[in-house]
Amino acid sequence: MAAIVRAAAFFLSLRSFSIFHCPLLMSEPASAIFQQQYGHAPAVVGYAPGRLEFIGNHVDYNGGLVIGATIDRGVQVAASKRTDRRIRVFSPAYGTPVETDLDGLVPLKGSTAWANYPLGVAWSLQKNGGPLPMGFDLAIAGDLPAGAGLSSSAALELATAVALRELFGLSIAPVNLARWCRQAENEFVGMPCGILDQGVSMFGEAGRLVLIDCRAETFNTVPVPESARFWIFNTGAKHALLDSLYAARRRECEAALAVLKRHHPSATLLAEIPSAEVERYRAELTPTQFTRALHVTREIERVQQTAQALEKGDLAAVGKLLVQSHQSSRELFENSCPELDYLVDRLVKLPGVYGARLTGGGFGGAVMALTTPEFNAAVAQPVTDAYTKQFNHEPVVFTTRTGPGARVLK
Repeated sequence: MAAIVRAAAFFLSLRSFSIFHCPLLMSEPASAIFQQQYGHAPAVVGYAPGRLEFIGNHVDYNGGLVIGATIDRGVQVAASKRTDRRIRVFSPAYGTPVETDLDGLVPLKGSTAWANYPLGVAWSLQKNGGPLPMGFDLAIAGDLPAGAGLSSSAALELATAVALRELFGLSIAPVNLARWCRQAENEFVGMPCGILDQGVSMFGEAGRLVLIDCRAETFNTVPVPESARFWIFNTGAKHALLDSLYAARRRECEAALAVLKRHHPSATLLAEIPSAEVERYRAELTPTQFTRALHVTREIERVQQTAQALEKGDLAAVGKLLVQSHQSSRELFENSCPELDYLVDRLVKLPGVYGARLTGGGFGGAVMALTTPEFNAAVAQPVTDAYTKQFNHEPVVFTTRTGPGARVLK
């Protein structure tokens, strides 16, 4: 079935100052790519998984609670030391390594800007821990679908970070790796994301979801029943966070907070203000500020309810909260799109689907459906066929399970 892909290699699309579709096929592991490119085996291979934003849409940079899941697809980074201060980064998509100097790293532009993710990690490691002792060579492979909102950028950052930590024998706590990779994306790449992506990719576990308090930057896990299944429906709609309204949404949240601080002067983040207070002071907010703040504050409450339902193993309750989350993203935060809405509206009517919502930053990307084990490709087929007819292209569909977080591959 052409629309259903379970185990094929996928394309890894890296966000940058413009979108680069980077076919890093996992049909060859990073170690083999490294061997072919540099003529010797790598010293170490780091791996980090992609992630699902389970619930908590655009909450992380507002300091709230979010829940994410690592998946069984990700990014490999093979690495070896050099004898000089140079860095070479290779992806099969471009054929020629990006080469620069370890000292004085600055963001690249144009056709080489895709390499800012691993280079940003090296920059952040040195900013926080001091100069690395020497340069290094990297080779990258991945099997995350292009633009599906599964955070290929964070996976690449964390895979690079764990590889370099092992390569140079650095003593860096996992929480700092996550923070420093987030810093690389914020300050080097220029993407104003929160800690969700890096935190989930770092702290994920099989059979568990990652619960993050983004204000305190603490990471815990909650159980997910063994019977739960995750299905991803990649719309193929453009998922270009830096070219989209992501940064505008963040500014709108900050503007709403500035108004609400008149009544809550100690608040530094929207997460510190209950949704009832947003409604109480609605007249002082612009319509846009009100809807953005109401989405964020109610979404945090939904995350709390979801964590409680997961502890009880109540997937039916979780499914309802997922649907409410999507409705809020569509109506209040306005970061959905017709393709995402079309899939959610139809998937939730299928047997075996507890709930569905957009996953990731929105403005395109993918829908996540939480299902029973009995849900399968045949059940999904009428929806994928209808989607193809409506939008003139097939969604890429696959199922995935939770998996372990970033680590060195032995």
